[in-house]
Amino acid sequence: QVCAQLCRRPCYCPWVPPRCPRGSPLVLDGCGCCKICARRLGEPCDFLHVCDQSQGLICDYSSASAGTGGTCNFEDDEEGCEVNGRVYREGEVFQPSCKIQCQCLDGGFNCIPLCQEDVRLPTPDCPYPQRVEIPGKCCPEWICEAQDQHLLQDARAVSPLLRFPCQEWGTEWSACSATCGVGFATRVSNQNRYCRLETQRRLCLLRPCPALPA
Repeated sequence: QVCAQLCRRPCYCPWVPPRCPRGSPLVLDGCGCCKICARRLGEPCDFLHVCDQSQGLICDYSSASAGTGGTCNFEDDEEGCEVNGRVYREGEVFQPSCKIQCQCLDGGFNCIPLCQEDVRLPTPDCPYPQRVEIPGKCCPEWICEAQDQHLLQDARAVSPLLRFPCQEWGTEWSACSATCGVGFATRVSNQNRYCRLETQRRLCLLRPCPALPA
């Protein structure tokens, strides 16, 4: 009886199907009539607006009040995580980019860098090591590029007084240790009271973490 009330026959659908956001496939609505964008994890749903079954999602009415729709959730309370619009199963390993590898764990995800975060200190044959992006390669590499001493002198002339009594040297800040939420980045620098090379850390935040499903 409910289906008969909600599903009108014959079907009348738009000529042009909707354009779905990334990670949301086109599926038939609950009446099996028109193509719609499947709802993703945590999005509202009802009889007509169905969830993405290819990701193992169902319309969960357990926390909905009477007469309202539900929320797309995993069947049987299965844990999972959503990254960039795509849902991953518990324990699944994936790579959001070529530089990091992640694993879905307990509704969140842990990531490790695939690029070596090594530190190259100055040497006589490489006094100014720099880590640069190489076209066609994923991970940055160290190169030895001799800096122009005149440029350094000019920069020193127009810059305010140095905070420390030694020529500044340091590596670039590393990638943030967390792909979402607060993490930390590290570098090696001699900008301290004793002009000694030391590892320094600072907090970083790439983006907020998505809200976990209820």
